[in-house]
Amino acid sequence: MNKSNHDQLNNGKKGLKHWYVLTVLLIIYDLVAIHAAYFIALWGRFDFIFSSIPKSYLTPYTYFITIYAVVCIVVFWVFKLYKIMWRFASYSELLHTLEASVITSVAHAVLITLIFRRMPVTYYLWGGILQFIFLIAVRFAYRLFLFLRAHRKHTDETAARVMLIGAGAAGQMILRDLRTTDATKDKVVCIIDDNPNKWDRYIDGVPIVGGRDDILANVEKYHVSKIYFAIPSASAEDKRDILNICSETNCELKRLPGIYQLVLGEVTVSAMKNVSVEDLLGREPIRTDMSEVFSFINGKTVMVTGGGGSIGSELCRQIAAHDPKQLIILDIYENNAYDIQLELREKYPELDL
Repeated sequence: MNKSNHDQLNNGKKGLKHWYVLTVLLIIYDLVAIHAAYFIALWGRFDFIFSSIPKSYLTPYTYFITIYAVVCIVVFWVFKLYKIMWRFASYSELLHTLEASVITSVAHAVLITLIFRRMPVTYYLWGGILQFIFLIAVRFAYRLFLFLRAHRKHTDETAARVMLIGAGAAGQMILRDLRTTDATKDKVVCIIDDNPNKWDRYIDGVPIVGGRDDILANVEKYHVSKIYFAIPSASAEDKRDILNICSETNCELKRLPGIYQLVLGEVTVSAMKNVSVEDLLGREPIRTDMSEVFSFINGKTVMVTGGGGSIGSELCRQIAAHDPKQLIILDIYENNAYDIQLELREKYPELDL
């Protein structure tokens, strides 16, 4: 095993260990929170005077609550509440938590009544409400922390001011990534979109100020220093027109490489590329029928020179996937050739390489 593979394995183990630690801590918190929720509900029923709580109510709570808390953990595990990445949690995760909390609260009311006795109505009601509040409080606290940090970044005068072109799915992903990543201090100050139905509306507090004809005016108005083009589905003609308008400014221009990033969910700030001359020319890409090329490769001995580079290694991957008789990789840098060799031997063990 070479050093890079060893490092990846170690990083994977650390990530796995981190996930287990967080899960254990969350389970412990839930156990404490469930006990606290129903105790506060019972305590509050008697004006928060512990000595006023009748033993006939305190005893059922004492005997039942720990069993109930353990059952809750099992239910939450079934609902996958311990496998959610809460930093990206949204409305669906909130509903998921609500559903699990309602089911367990109803079960609590039924079982404690059947096994022990009928408790005060406020115990059932406020116990369930407080349990849900405590559950979501810690789970969405990290989202709140990220929001507050993003707000501080938004008021940072040293941050680069960004105009985002595209209020669609890709644009929203870029906006979210900018708010959560530590890799850049860039902040989006305005959004451009050609759909007039979106004008004068907001995404995460950022205004959609108009279409392509409003780019130049708003670059000046919002003191924009960077422009991110985030419409991967745009035609070559539209992309050329919009980028040519942007090129009239002194702003740094970046764009997403293609629609495949949106499909794969890889729309991030780090994936943005600098705008090239070809982008400004805006010619439609040439579509190549690769089936002929692959049928020609099949059963042939193929040599790839520069096979360890970015283009060469991708060629090697494509060729290896289409049954050549033999694949020969030639590169002046031994490490590059070695890396692609390891990758292909693992993926295509039968390949004559």
